[in-house]
Parts: sequence; C-alpha cells; structure tokens
Amino acid sequence: MSEETAELPLLRAELGDIILAERDLHGIARSIFTDEEIQIIEPLLSEGYRRLPARDAKGLPIALSTLNCAIEFAHLIDPDRNIMLAIMLQPLHAADMMSDQRIKELGGDDVLSLIQGIEAVTRFSDRNNASNQENFRGLMLALAHDIRVIIIMIVRNLVLMRAINHHPDQNWVRSVAFEANYLYAQLAHRLGLYKIKGELEDLSLKYTNREIYSQIALKLNETKKSRDEYIQNFIAPLRENLAKEDFCFEIKGRTKSISSIWNKMKKQKVDLQGIYDLFAIRVIIDTPLEREKTDCWKAYAILSDMYQANPARMKDWISFPKSNGYESLHGTVMGPGHKWVEVQFRTRRMDLVAEKGLAAHWRYKGVKSDSTDQWMANIRDILETAEAGPMQLMKSINMDNAAKEVYAFTPKGDLFRLSSGATVLDFAFHIHSNIGSRCTGAIVNGQHRKMTYPIHNGDTVEILTSANQVPRQEWLNIVKSTKARNKIKQCLNEQKQRLADIGKEALTRRAKNRKIDLDEALLMKLIKKQGHKFVTDFYAEIGDDKIDPGRFLNTYLDFVNREHESERLSAQEFRIKQAEQEEGTADVLHIGEKTINGLNYKFARCCNPIYGDDVFGFISSDGTVKIHKESCPNASNIRARYPYRIINATWSGKTGNVMPATIRVIGNDDIGIVANITGIISHEPGAVLRNISIDSNDGMFQGFLVVGISDSRQLSSLIKKIRTVKGVKDAVRI
Repeated sequence: MSEETAELPLLRAELGDIILAERDLHGIARSIFTDEEIQIIEPLLSEGYRRLPARDAKGLPIALSTLNCAIEFAHLIDPDRNIMLAIMLQPLHAADMMSDQRIKELGGDDVLSLIQGIEAVTRFSDRNNASNQENFRGLMLALAHDIRVIIIMIVRNLVLMRAINHHPDQNWVRSVAFEANYLYAQLAHRLGLYKIKGELEDLSLKYTNREIYSQIALKLNETKKSRDEYIQNFIAPLRENLAKEDFCFEIKGRTKSISSIWNKMKKQKVDLQGIYDLFAIRVIIDTPLEREKTDCWKAYAILSDMYQANPARMKDWISFPKSNGYESLHGTVMGPGHKWVEVQFRTRRMDLVAEKGLAAHWRYKGVKSDSTDQWMANIRDILETAEAGPMQLMKSINMDNAAKEVYAFTPKGDLFRLSSGATVLDFAFHIHSNIGSRCTGAIVNGQHRKMTYPIHNGDTVEILTSANQVPRQEWLNIVKSTKARNKIKQCLNEQKQRLADIGKEALTRRAKNRKIDLDEALLMKLIKKQGHKFVTDFYAEIGDDKIDPGRFLNTYLDFVNREHESERLSAQEFRIKQAEQEEGTADVLHIGEKTINGLNYKFARCCNPIYGDDVFGFISSDGTVKIHKESCPNASNIRARYPYRIINATWSGKTGNVMPATIRVIGNDDIGIVANITGIISHEPGAVLRNISIDSNDGMFQGFLVVGISDSRQLSSLIKKIRTVKGVKDAVRI
C-alpha cells in the first residue's frame, strides 16, 4: 500500500458509515457515561478524529475502525466505561494529539494503562510474527499484561477481518488471516468467546481458501429451508413437554460455523451430506443459581424420554466446567428421519458465560472463578519455556488441544484438572513443587506405576516420594505441562548454581594459594575460548570435578603470557605508528614533563583507561610505558613496589581514538531487555559494541559489555542511558 493510497480521502459510503457508527456509539455512551462526561468526550473525539489521518498505512479508515471496535466490544462483551474510553482515545494518544496527563484527567490511570497495553500489542502485531519468534514473544507478553487488553485486541482483530474482504494486498490479507486463526481465534476460544472465535475462523477460511468457503456456504444456503423446517419440527414437541413441567425457557436452533463443518469434513473424510450434526439445538432455562444443575438434568431427562439418546456423545460440562468457565449439558439424540441432533441445556447465566466468555463473570459477583489468573500464568510459563519457534508457541496456546482435559483424584478425594496426556510426574508437580521434585512414582488405582504413566479420567493417584530424589534432565522429556517443565528447569538451574558456587570457590582458593592474581577479563576470555557458553557452566564443571582447578590455572598462566606477548609492539610496528603520527595524527598523551613524540606506550588491560580518565604512566621492564587509571585495582600495589618507575601522564586535550571499556549490567532476565540495551549502544554516536557476555540465573542476569568509546564523558552518558532501561538494576564501568 503506497503512501498516496493511505492518504486518499474517505468515500461517501465510508462517511455515511461513520455517521451511523457515531449515532450507535452515542446511544451506548448514554448508558455508561454521565451527561457531563458526554458533553466533554463527544466534542473532543469529533474534533480529534477530524484531525487524524483519514486512513492507516493499509488504507483502512482509522475513525471508522475505532468506532466499530468500540461498538462491537459493547455489543459482544460489555459496555465497560474504562475499556470504551481506552478504545476511543487510543488513536489520539498514538498520534501525539493527547498527552498521558490529559488521558488521566479524562479516565484515570486505568484508562492510560489500557491504552499503553493496546499500543504495546500493536507495535508487535504490525510485524510478521509468524516468522519472527522474538516479535511473537513480545506480542504475547504484551497481551498477557492485562486480560482486558487481550479481549480488546480480539474484538479489534474481528473488526479488521471484517474490513479486509476485498483489500488489494492479498499477501497481507493472508498474513492477517493467519494471525487471526492461530492466535486471536484460539485466545477467544480460551476465554469462552465462542461466537467471535467462530466468525474469526470462518473469515480466516474465507481469505485463505475462498473456493472451499464458497462451496460450503452455497450448499448450506441451498439446504437452509429444509434445515429450518426440520429444526422447527424437532423443537415443537420438546417445547410442549418442557412447558408441561412449568419450565421457564427459550429454545434456539443454529447451524454450525463453516470452518467447523470444513474441519469435520477433513477429519471424517466425508462431504457435506456426510456430516450429521450440521446444527445444534440450545435450551436456555431461567432458574435460580441453586437449582441450575437439577433443572438442566431434569430437562435432559424429558428429551431422552422423547428420543433415543447416544450415551457416547454425552458431555457434562455442568459437573466439571471447562477451564474457561463454560458450563453446559450436551446430549445427542436420534431425531425424526433417523438424524442425530445435538441438544445443549444451560441456564441464562451459563448462556451469558458461553456467549461472552470469562468477561461475563464480571456481572456475577457471587460466581467466583480463578480460571483467568491460572490461564494468564500459564501463558507466561509458555513464553518462558518455548524453544522451538513461534509455531510451537502458537501450538502451545492453541486451545483446541488444551480443551482436552483429564480429571484425577488424590487419596483424600481432592479433584485436579490436568491437560490430556499428563503423566504421574505432571500430577506430582501440579500438587506441589516439592512433591514433584521428590517424586519416584505413584500408586494409581491401587497399582504401582512409574512416573511416566499417563493419567486417565477418574484415576486415584497417590504420589510416592523419596528424600534422596532430585530432578533430572531426562524429566523434561516426561512431563507435558508447562508448569512442571518450568519447575524442573528451575531445580536443574539451582543445582548447577550450587555446583558453580563450589567450583568458583575452589578455583579462587587454589589461585590464592599459588599467589595468582586472576584478571577477570582474561579469565572470561579463556573460558569462552574453551567452549563454555556461560561462565556458570564452567564453574559447575569444576564443582562437579570434571575440570581440575590446578591444571586450569596452568592453562590460564600460559594464556596470560601469550596475551601479554601479543600486546608488545615490534620495532617495525613502532616505526609505522610513528610515521602515522608524523603525517598528522597528534599524540593524545602528555607523558612526563612534556609530550614525547614516538614514545612507545600502551594502555593497561587491567583497567582499560579511556580518554578523560585520570591516568599515570608505569615504565615496564622492556621500556614500554603502560598507562593505568588512577583508580586501577593494581595502582596501589604498583606505586608501593615501584615508585621510581611512575611518571606523570595526562591527556593532551584532543579527543583520542576509540578505546575499549567494560560495563557490567545487572537486571531482571526479561525477554527483550538485552536487545533494548544493545539498541541504546548502537544508537550512541561513535560507540561500538565489541563483545558481550551474558549469564542468567533464577530470573536475574549479569552481563559484561565491551564497548568501543572515545572518552569518559560519553561513557558516563551511555551508562546513564542503560540504567533507564526497564528491568536494569545497575550498570557500572569495571
């Protein structure tokens, strides 16, 4: 989409749609805002939307998309004041037409937080998440910040999908359809927003396989009359018998979604005529909360007396609600003409939850559900452990798979819900991390089972433990749940850290006994050179007796000698350097009483001085002057032992060449934090990132960054900027 296309004025039809949307939104606003608020907000929005660009980068009307999103959220979810304000004000905030302070004045901190959440998601969603794992992780983290942001983005994606039917950029349309199907439709499913989920999947099929979509839609339309007649004939006697029992109820009949029918056709390998459950009947009962289960089962009994039931297709989501809060009793019976018909029994409250998902719980304060918090925690767990790329992340979040659950009991009768395929080891970690860490097996239904045994519905599981048991690496191949995998990794990391602490102490003690002063920079360089990705791994191998500290110290001494030899300038190199200086490169140092051109000097590796540091010179045995910082850790020892070799050194006042400086950064091990830090360095004029070493443990990380920098003032400025990165605890030069 070109910039010229994005700047095209709105069409007459689009302007008409905006007027209608404003009227619709005004009616909704009257139910959630006071008259005083409406008098402030409506003129502000009207004026702000006129000043916004007519279209976004893809040519879609910005104002119309925003209004439709607010309207659909009110109709499909709930006309919540803060959420509606956040949706309507966000485009103005994103265009810098409304400040954070003004947002707070209009809606408060909560509205500003929602707007910031929407914008964080939008930044990642605009990229190609299907092929970029880091972008997808960022998107999901932004989503997982606030469940309301998730619901806003689901509705926003639905509005977008409706608007791109005839968009000229078909590659982009397919990309949007892909994200809608594999991300937002599955999130909608997990939150119980089945109506939105079905429409997103239908539209996704329409944009990615329009031929199949059109064929099924055409056949459904051709058979609609006969299908409606059948539904009415089926409903009539059921309605009569329910009325005889004094039920207050409503009966609906609906055809299943096109995408659902297509999935059944592929799975069962049949054509449309071979799908026997093209439609479902829903019986919605008005009854008090305490009579819900009783009345649903009673209504089902009336149905099963009328028609032959299929026990294999009975689904009791009343006794065991789905983790997204869905409750309903599903039964399948043989209707007239020997056709199987699915009938769903639910109460008015259950139907609201089924239509509007977990958001409906906001309306029922007496109905408590912690499913949302559990799911949000699970999303974060998935983000921390997924290592196979974005498709694996999407698969983990795909709730069609997660919807398959098993239920198992403890010997005391406590019921636990686990995902399908969960093992005894998963069950142990589900109870408690300490039990999982010490698990050796279980007694399942009176029989001894290994920890690899898969849990089945109704199993009674007693976990066996041993005080000597510890988690092992191979356990990661046994467990199926993200929670258990996280806990095992955490335990393994703790074990490694304990070994690393032992190994580091052993190496330090051995070096002290041999009076070897370990240079941290050279030590890290040698560790990396020997193939250790993380320094923790190196120390853990010493602690596990896989590396002898004495032999390593011998290797270290040889390595240090080679490094020092390589630092010395030869006579030929010196002459070349002197020639360069004579050609116009002024010496940046004053050594002794005056500048001594051509003096052979070098910067000490122990402190890496850069232009602007307070420095002094030390004449080494080969006549080379080594330049040290006054704050060098070796300075006091040098001055005490060799005072006669010390000479004054100052900078000439002219900026020096780029020199290396090491910065140690400590912070939270958050996704993207390292990228943010390196991004600051890359944008610093004249600064060059030469080397980076990161070691993380237990949610924290420590990094050593070697940066090429021209002077100490610039380095101080860079360190201050790094400290402002969210999650960074400290950044210091070493």
